[in-house]
Amino acid sequence: MLAKQTVKSFYDLDLAKDDHAINYVHPDCELNWHSSKGFTKLEYADVEKLLAEIRRSYESFRYKISHLLQDESTITIRHTVNAALIERPSKIEPIAHFITIWETKEGKLFKGFEISQLADDGKASINSFNLRS
Repeated sequence: MLAKQTVKSFYDLDLAKDDHAINYVHPDCELNWHSSKGFTKLEYADVEKLLAEIRRSYESFRYKISHLLQDESTITIRHTVNAALIERPSKIEPIAHFITIWETKEGKLFKGFEISQLADDGKASINSFNLRS
């Protein structure tokens, strides 16, 4: 699978319902994530735990992609996570905005650099994520 297709396929999943999402992650994966809580480095086992926690906590956990760009073998994706908690399954709301740069290896997510912030659900903010490249 080409790098861009690999990334898009993963981000098209509903992580709350997909038991096989970890199959998109390379065993030597490394995700360097800067969030409002600071820096976190995730390796394969950490990603596996995160995916399991998402399945336990959410009824739905989907990405809305605004940009998906490729520069040789590097893929950049800008997206918003929209989720529904198990306690409120009918209320889907934006959780956070992300930009992630991925390198793939052997058709899987290998090395990622991510930055996120809590979602601002104001109209101008949400509309800025309605673009698609």
